[in-house]
Amino acid sequence: MTRLKTRSEIRFILNGEDVALGTVAPDETLLDWLRLERTLRGTKEGCAEGDCGACTVLVGRLSAGRLVYESVNACIRFLGSLDGTHVVTVEHLPGDGDRLHPVQQAMVDFHGSQCGFCTPGFVMSLYALWMRSPEPSDAAIERALQGNLCRCTGYEAIVRAARAISTYGKAATDPLAAERKAIAEKLAAMKDGARIEIGAGKQRLVVPADADDLAAVLDKEPGATIVAGSTDVGLWVTKHMRDIGPAIFIGNLDGLCAVSEDKGIISIGAGVTYTEAFSILAKRIPALGPLFDRIGGDQVRNMGTIGGNIANGSPIGDTPPPLIALGARLTLRRGNKRRAIPLKDFFIAYGKQDRQQGEFVEAVHVPVPGSDTKFAVYKITKRRDEDITAALGAFLLTLAGDGTVADICIAYGGMAATPKRAAAVEEALLGKPWTEATVETAMAEYAKDFTPLTDMRASAEYRALAARNLLLRFFAETSGTKAPIQISRHEAA
Repeated sequence: MTRLKTRSEIRFILNGEDVALGTVAPDETLLDWLRLERTLRGTKEGCAEGDCGACTVLVGRLSAGRLVYESVNACIRFLGSLDGTHVVTVEHLPGDGDRLHPVQQAMVDFHGSQCGFCTPGFVMSLYALWMRSPEPSDAAIERALQGNLCRCTGYEAIVRAARAISTYGKAATDPLAAERKAIAEKLAAMKDGARIEIGAGKQRLVVPADADDLAAVLDKEPGATIVAGSTDVGLWVTKHMRDIGPAIFIGNLDGLCAVSEDKGIISIGAGVTYTEAFSILAKRIPALGPLFDRIGGDQVRNMGTIGGNIANGSPIGDTPPPLIALGARLTLRRGNKRRAIPLKDFFIAYGKQDRQQGEFVEAVHVPVPGSDTKFAVYKITKRRDEDITAALGAFLLTLAGDGTVADICIAYGGMAATPKRAAAVEEALLGKPWTEATVETAMAEYAKDFTPLTDMRASAEYRALAARNLLLRFFAETSGTKAPIQISRHEAA
């Protein structure tokens, strides 16, 4: 039996420099390391929760053998997740003679910066966009900037700058493009198949060699914190000062990053990011496309994983309700043993899931809706983009030939302690004609399914009313009629 190789340092490239770190705390963020250890202070700390984008950098990684550069939030990205990557900060953008880099020059000439604090983050987000799409549409520009906040400019100047970048230079001849082959070869050489182990006790950090090694590590350390995209775990550290050690980093791990489809089932590895899953899900299940566009900004979508969103068990996670409505199943793994369960059965109570010690989510399997079904998902937030869900409803409907409800699945987030089906509402609809009268009668059953709470995002009354109205909206969209939307007594006054 071949003994697994191990090493005691993480290796990556920072701008143009090879880096090897043998002392890394599990909770050390890329932002702190850049500013405090490398004095690269163009990367700013604004919110420290992955919301404002002032800390945006690019991280290049090999994906399916191809080098991909993505914008990420350095404030919630841990050093332990960077092995085998190329980190690019704003200081690495080269100019041409007396001119700045094309992205920077466009921002100057079109007055895209005022106080300047957020500017490096905007520059890096626009750099990532320009490299993959030199002539972007306005919609693409707005999407790329969802994760960057500015209190000064009103954004229009920044959008004008984004439109003009290619008049200052060509993305194909940018140094980052020119050196892509050399960087890819370096990163491939760093991928030596070894497990990384640094520190001991609470300061222990592990990067498994692959999914099989992850199973072995968890078998010995079942209480360790699994860190995938860190879009939530990062806030445990920066906002709640929680101790996450020992930590196991699983981002970009072989065996967890595959997406495939077989016989109408899309299988998504637990390490697949929202960005990676978007193309197949938006194509095969179009209603998921607009939802994924509203999950954080590009930085969050490039880091966050569907498997992590499920395993975290948050009652306001965006992916569980639609995946429950679609009839998704999970593969859970402990050591060499696997078991499959319906996703709806995974969530037991607040903070509690059907996952044993040492067991992890390995993949989620999502059925593609048939042509005879109707599927929709609606997200309610205070602002449209980059906001946390107040309530989210997902609906899958199959009608019989006579227009009655043959099957229906309704799932909500933000309405209970876990993502949850509206079982009483479903029962009230089954076998009934799909009519406005049927729907309005069924709406009374919501009180049996949910007792929502009041918090900073919405009141209990608002959530209850919104949930009922989402069913009316689904009926209106699937029947071609205009269903009246109910309002509260307060709104009516």
